[in-house]
Amino acid sequence: MGFFDKLFAELVDIIEWTDDTSNTLVYRFPRYGNEIKNGAMLTVREGQVAVLVNEGQVADVFEPGLYKLETANMPILSTLQGWVHGFESPFKAEVYYFNTTQFTDMKWGLRNPLIVRDSEFGAVRLRAFGSYAFKINDVETLLTEIVGTDGHFTVEEISDQLRNLMVSGFANIVAESKLSILDLAGNYDKLGDLLSEQLNPEFAAYGLLLTKFLIENVSLPEAVEKALDERSSMGAVGNLDNFTKYQAAQAMRDAAKNEGGGAGAGIGMGMGFAMAQSFGNALAKDNAPDAPQSGQQAPPPVPEVEHFYIVVDGKKAGPFNLAAIQENLDKGNMTADTLVWKAGMSDWQAASDVRVIAALLNSGPPPIPTS
Repeated sequence: MGFFDKLFAELVDIIEWTDDTSNTLVYRFPRYGNEIKNGAMLTVREGQVAVLVNEGQVADVFEPGLYKLETANMPILSTLQGWVHGFESPFKAEVYYFNTTQFTDMKWGLRNPLIVRDSEFGAVRLRAFGSYAFKINDVETLLTEIVGTDGHFTVEEISDQLRNLMVSGFANIVAESKLSILDLAGNYDKLGDLLSEQLNPEFAAYGLLLTKFLIENVSLPEAVEKALDERSSMGAVGNLDNFTKYQAAQAMRDAAKNEGGGAGAGIGMGMGFAMAQSFGNALAKDNAPDAPQSGQQAPPPVPEVEHFYIVVDGKKAGPFNLAAIQENLDKGNMTADTLVWKAGMSDWQAASDVRVIAALLNSGPPPIPTS
């Protein structure tokens, strides 16, 4: 400091600080040799606190207001200095101004992915970022623990340390909450409040107060996000079979709109008929729940087995299927004149008059011709 600076300092008896920055936490008022004239005026504006420091010790703290600095009115500083030269002489003290307004929109974020164990997706990597706000809560703690003799202490000098606290706290809260990744987005506010409560003791160790903690986004690796998108798409589609039918109908409509001629038109028609058949089969399957699945050929219906009663020695015998009728014919228990009856016939008839039995009567080989 030159001669004119020293002279100016001797004449100045008003101490004040008008902050034209947005990142200054602590500012030391410049005085030549730290000498303050007895009776100097100290101005402390709203959002500020002034602290007088003597040889590294906090002497007096001044809240917003206008003060006349007189040695007789500063008992702590008087005790520290002893006033060897009398109460009217200049005294040595450093004046530090503290910005007590809130510092908002401070950013935090995970530099590296955080690996967590999710109940639904297993081990996944998370990225997160957000913002926070803080303010000075204890000027003496901040001065002694962080600022020291720094004459212009800014937010950037402590923001990295605060960001590390955020990241560590976020990892602990997410692990302790045991929330599923799908539920994190709905609990940002709750997690922010828990983090504020957990981190404030650590902020207090620096003389600071965490007033707000916001989680703006929690993102997942691209592969996991793709899986979530596919799951959401399946949920939106609903019944996959109905969706397939809908797609088939849409394809038929598009094929019908194809006005091109030649081979292209033929192919389009073929595809249209194939899709129409597929669509019809799908509808038929829905209408017949017991029908075979698509791609399987349905077996023919089981033929109905005919059963006949016969009269043997004046008594009814049976019922017999056709195989048993053939056996009775072979054994001689039946002849062409044997009376037979089955359900649906109005009366008994000779075996030769019933078509299916007559066929059995005539199934034998013809007589062997004689030479």
